[in-house]
Amino acid sequence: MISVDALAVEFGGTTLFKDISFVINETDRIALMGKNGAGKSTLLKILAGVREPSRGQVSSPEGAVIAYLPQHLLVEDNRTVFEETAQAFAEINAMEARINAINHELETRTDYESDAYMQLIEEVSHLSERFYGIEERNYDADIEKTLLGLGFQRSDFNRNTSEFSGGWRMRIELAKMLLRNPDLILLDEPTNHLDIDSIQWLENFLINSAKAVVVISHDRAFVDAITNRTIEVTMGRIYDYKAKYSHYLELRRERREQQQRQYDDQQKMIAETTEFIERFKGTYSKTLQVQSRVKMLEKLDLVEVDEEDTSSLRLKFPPAPRSGNYPVAAEQVGKSYDNHCVFTNANFTIERGEKIAFVGKNGEGKSTLVKCIMGEIPFDGTLQLGHNVKIGYFAQNQAAMLDESLTVFQTIDDIAQGDIRTKIRDILGAFMFDREGSEKKVKVLSGGERQRLAMIKLLLEPVNLLILDEPTNHLDMRTKDVLKQALKDFDGTLIVVSHDRDFLDGLTTKVFEFGNQKVTEHLEDIYGFLRKKKMESLREIEKKQ
Repeated sequence: MISVDALAVEFGGTTLFKDISFVINETDRIALMGKNGAGKSTLLKILAGVREPSRGQVSSPEGAVIAYLPQHLLVEDNRTVFEETAQAFAEINAMEARINAINHELETRTDYESDAYMQLIEEVSHLSERFYGIEERNYDADIEKTLLGLGFQRSDFNRNTSEFSGGWRMRIELAKMLLRNPDLILLDEPTNHLDIDSIQWLENFLINSAKAVVVISHDRAFVDAITNRTIEVTMGRIYDYKAKYSHYLELRRERREQQQRQYDDQQKMIAETTEFIERFKGTYSKTLQVQSRVKMLEKLDLVEVDEEDTSSLRLKFPPAPRSGNYPVAAEQVGKSYDNHCVFTNANFTIERGEKIAFVGKNGEGKSTLVKCIMGEIPFDGTLQLGHNVKIGYFAQNQAAMLDESLTVFQTIDDIAQGDIRTKIRDILGAFMFDREGSEKKVKVLSGGERQRLAMIKLLLEPVNLLILDEPTNHLDMRTKDVLKQALKDFDGTLIVVSHDRDFLDGLTTKVFEFGNQKVTEHLEDIYGFLRKKKMESLREIEKKQ
């Protein structure tokens, strides 16, 4: 369907990738993988037509609809949610208006033999063929269904888009994109601003209703659920696997092991050949053999081994100072803003060493309760911290609080203590800061880089209650693996607000669900909770029927 031929991108003397070719078929659901900076987002922009390659081309059939959701976008502020979402059909509405206008003009004109009249007939014929070839739909019903699926309430439909946060605006753009019924959907980190319910809705939509999809995502469970093919961008080239992400990891490991064997064999041959040349280069009887070997080395294609996966590096939080048996106890805790009740009558006790997930739709109070625990906002009821509780807090905007005048290395060097000081380079490397990257000033870092740096700072502070609010946004899968293992090994108490099921799986053993102005405690891990929720929602449907 879509053909990518000999694509190359070069800027500032650097080649991002060269001579990339592949075809996207009508039912392909492709995960675009590779480490940060490999060129995934750039490739997606080229497919979307918003960026030109240095060389090569992307070809698609005439009339093919390609829809692109970037990581960062702007939504018009002068429309309601429903009006903005209806822009998905703006082109169709404009087409219908133009057909009506031409037909009216043809009825009133009398220059039947003129070139202008014939051009109008050709234009209306072409437009009508396209317009009446579009499947008839109830657009308002489709808009409503899509907005509800993405977590909006009916009461939101007539609210102005300016009232919504960036995450909710992202959903409006996603709704517009899905409603266009595109031939190819391009998604760059779509789950970063979605809660678990909305992610599952999007999964179901992509699996059951979408055509071709190319997605960049660090959400392993999401990628595994929706994709059937993996394209890895690495070291300026691509590897194309007809396999979903989890199977691709196995194939990638095998490929790297094979590359390593070929590399070792070649290095051994080069060493032996070089030794022969050095040994006999002054010997007349061996001149031809020496020259032959020199030419052979000059023409040799060197075997390259793909980047090493750093997820095997184990990081550990400092030992947690011992706290009381119950680090957090809440009684009749509630929070309201003016007339809006976020939650009420929250009663729970968190025991020392427990690892708890806060989950629920956006806006139901997860981050609000975290701020209550931190003492950042007033609330109703009683909330007590236990004896000797030392909190390490990672807020969603944590990255914005870094000192921009310091380098990456200085930021970590300032807080590292003891033996950990000798491992700063290793830790920075695990979070994808190479030697050059570690000398960058914080002020020039991207949002994702700042997020990773803020996470490293937290890793080094001796605390016994860790509270992490969406810690995995902007972290790639290898970095998330490093963080997850460190949190599993952490001997203190953990509260993590997250929509990333794969990250929570095996990490947390209890779920606090936020919804309907309540905080409900579930004594299951994340997948046990999701199975239970699905059964409960099925029962609700049966009751209604």
